[in-house]
Amino acid sequence: MAAEWIEFIQSEITARIPNIAYVNREIHSNPELAYEEHKAHDTFLAALLKLQEFHGARVRAHAYGLPTSFEAEFGTSGPLIIYNAEYDALPGIGHACGHNLIASASLAAFLGVAAALKASGLPGRVRLLGTPAEEGGGGKLKLIEQGAYSGADASLMVHPGPGHKLPPGITGVSYVRMLANIKMQIHFTGKESHAAIAPWDGVNALDAVCLSYNAISMLRQQIKPYERIHGVFRSAGDRPNVTPARCTVEYYVRSETKAQAQALWERVKKCFEGAALATGCGMEIEPLNSYADVRSSKMLCQAYVDAMPEGEVAFNEPADILAGSTDMGDVCYECPGFHGVFGIGTQEGEANHTHGFARAAGTEEAFQRALECGRAMAVVGWRILTEPGFKERVRSEWEEDMQLAAEGK
Repeated sequence: MAAEWIEFIQSEITARIPNIAYVNREIHSNPELAYEEHKAHDTFLAALLKLQEFHGARVRAHAYGLPTSFEAEFGTSGPLIIYNAEYDALPGIGHACGHNLIASASLAAFLGVAAALKASGLPGRVRLLGTPAEEGGGGKLKLIEQGAYSGADASLMVHPGPGHKLPPGITGVSYVRMLANIKMQIHFTGKESHAAIAPWDGVNALDAVCLSYNAISMLRQQIKPYERIHGVFRSAGDRPNVTPARCTVEYYVRSETKAQAQALWERVKKCFEGAALATGCGMEIEPLNSYADVRSSKMLCQAYVDAMPEGEVAFNEPADILAGSTDMGDVCYECPGFHGVFGIGTQEGEANHTHGFARAAGTEEAFQRALECGRAMAVVGWRILTEPGFKERVRSEWEEDMQLAAEGK
């Protein structure tokens, strides 16, 4: 890859730092929940339209039928790369997952690659995709359904994590696996009665909830160390003297792959079925927006390591820098994906989804880290678009990995 184009991309991103910083500040200062990110959407649109003469991209509001999604794309033919911009926050604790930084890194990468494509006249397409509602809302699942990733050669993003978990001198991890997550609501239906006058006339749905809860607690002894089962009671009756006739629980079932999570869910489901049978309750299962496991392309991860300052980013250690699940996993099943992690200035006890992490995500240091990641993602994207044979090798690796995924590996 010609060094002059890397330099051009880097200088273009540097020239746009004030614009990127504005978007970063506006999103962090105005946290909005899933599918309510109207200000973030409008902030992005305004920034992209203001910079249109530089990147030359087509900008579309409310993309793919989602009111808070947007799309900016440069190019009309050739390979396609997509940078994902997340911007939803968490209730009560704001940007405690640092999605303002994700948005900033992806915006930087997009601006750099779009400018290079425009200046070079080479074929290729780059898209900045606004992906709302990652925090439990499954925004990318809806975008997948609407074809937002169709024909993509790669989709890239980075995610902030707790910097205090990284060894000295290391600022991020490139290859990070995250668990598949099957989410379900279970509704138990019994029969109400007066709990003092005629308890024998009732069928207690809360009993089914408690039996299933205890059965799942026992099941946890026989699951693999990396698997997780956790749930809450959404409704469990209204008054002590009325036998609860309808109760609802919500559970997340996580495992290393989508196939393994499905197998674990089948075991968990038996706990609910057994509780319903034992108590005489009816049972209804309501699927929620489940997430696939994150299966980043190892070739893209290595390309990202190579694009960062030497020795700064580890390939896959520490493996627990970021846990949990994300809808980026489902994107990895649509096309080759990259979901690297970079550390920000946290202290012990300030991992993602804490007030301390939200504070750290708003610092200048964290923004500069996001910019550095954006520069590296731009270089990786440029390689996909212009380096002979690279995207084909990435695609071949991805196809082999999808075969392994189908086998539950």
